[in-house]
Amino acid sequence: MVEQGRVRWKRFALFFVPALAVASVLVGATAEGAIGASFVVSGDTFKVSADTLKGEGFVQYGSLVENKKGQKIPVAVSGIRHATLTNMCQTVLVKSPVGAVTIRITAGTGKVPVTAENMIVDASQIEGNATFTDIEAGRDASTLDQVPGGAGASGMFGQQATAVSIKDFRQVSWSVNAATFKLPGLKLGVEPGEHECF
Repeated sequence: MVEQGRVRWKRFALFFVPALAVASVLVGATAEGAIGASFVVSGDTFKVSADTLKGEGFVQYGSLVENKKGQKIPVAVSGIRHATLTNMCQTVLVKSPVGAVTIRITAGTGKVPVTAENMIVDASQIEGNATFTDIEAGRDASTLDQVPGGAGASGMFGQQATAVSIKDFRQVSWSVNAATFKLPGLKLGVEPGEHECF
């Protein structure tokens, strides 16, 4: 009986530890300075939702991220100088030998929202009802200046705005970088089965 239990825990660790590392990007993203630091992404995307996302200073352009196998993955890079998210949810769905497991993080569900400074997201999908203030679309990505360190490659299509507001925010992401990320009322849970944010 003891040996069986030990084998199950080893199996659990094989899929839980890498997935938890992905989830902790939001919890522990505290790199100092510019937001454009690159790293090799995992093989899994994660989902983030919020009732409302509001940002001061917004940039967006196309780019590529790379996984461990050297595969290039196209992404939409979105940078926000100062962001707030109300009722935020993040989930990572992990496939394992014992079935699907969902790692769920919630924060900002009370009066104090989640806040992030100099945040950049590599996303494959973004949905919601958006309002942009003073938007400039078609600007060369290398000249974007609304977010410190948030410019893209020269010659690439870019757009920016002084402010953005997205209701019913839904996002599928490969990675997140931020100078600071504050998650009031943080809760992290691991649930068997598929229980994603959306």
